[in-house]
Amino acid sequence: MTIPVQTDLLTKRYGDLTAVDRVSLAVRPGEVYGFLGPNGAGKTTTLRMLLGLVRPTSGTVRLFGHSLGTPGHLAQVGALIEGPGFYPYLSGRDNLRVLARYGGASQTRVEVVLDMVDLTARSRDRYGTYSLGMKQRLGVAAALLKDPRLLILDEPTNGLDPAGMADIRTLIRRLGASGCTVLLSSHLLGEVQQICDRVGVISRGRLVAENSVAELRGSASLWVVADPIDLAVARARSLLGDHRVHIDDGGLRVDVAGDRAAWINAELVDAGVAISELRVRERDLEQVFFELTDEGVSHVG
Repeated sequence: MTIPVQTDLLTKRYGDLTAVDRVSLAVRPGEVYGFLGPNGAGKTTTLRMLLGLVRPTSGTVRLFGHSLGTPGHLAQVGALIEGPGFYPYLSGRDNLRVLARYGGASQTRVEVVLDMVDLTARSRDRYGTYSLGMKQRLGVAAALLKDPRLLILDEPTNGLDPAGMADIRTLIRRLGASGCTVLLSSHLLGEVQQICDRVGVISRGRLVAENSVAELRGSASLWVVADPIDLAVARARSLLGDHRVHIDDGGLRVDVAGDRAAWINAELVDAGVAISELRVRERDLEQVFFELTDEGVSHVG
């Protein structure tokens, strides 16, 4: 089966600045792939190179086996990069009709995509009157006009309220389940954790990790609040080894599966340790992201 997205050592330089540095990634058929990175990490530049909007300095891009600039390169691709652009004096429906005419899509498809993004009721209103969230949804609708096999979305939930975000999340899940491959960038790590099959993390232009969300998050651990903590550490390390027991945030992190919680509790109590809290703790994608990129919350983008 042909790989929807494949890059090999993809690089973009602007003078002395390397915006994207030898990125090699592969997006598999039918998966929802999240592309994460801090502001300025190279996410949007990479997506623009995939679509031929920016010329790579070196490296290669193939979409469904087609190289940049070849006739089949964008034939099966829909995209929303950065922000949507439409005629402000036309209605949402008429904007899509114009795009369908120029893009060779069926006019009946316009009504389908308006319904998919829940804009049918406001489709006769001028685009200039739309809220930011409505504009974003119309942009997603435009990307879906050709019924693409690959959908590339740059921050698709930008400007949406929680209900709108949930709608787009449901839509992306449905597209993935139907066999459409989705590649999306987002700064909402909780959203990505919920909808993506695999994730690529880019930092300072380099792809620093690529794996399933579950693999990136790693195994669960136990978090224990114990007194005295020194005795708890000593006892736990004697049972499990030094490398699986850590003092963390005023408590004890024990790297074992959650089903061993009762055993750990009994062993520590038998050693004279008082346990005031013991629970399973899983790393979320946000924590992994910060570890991989060495960034603070304010730099996520």
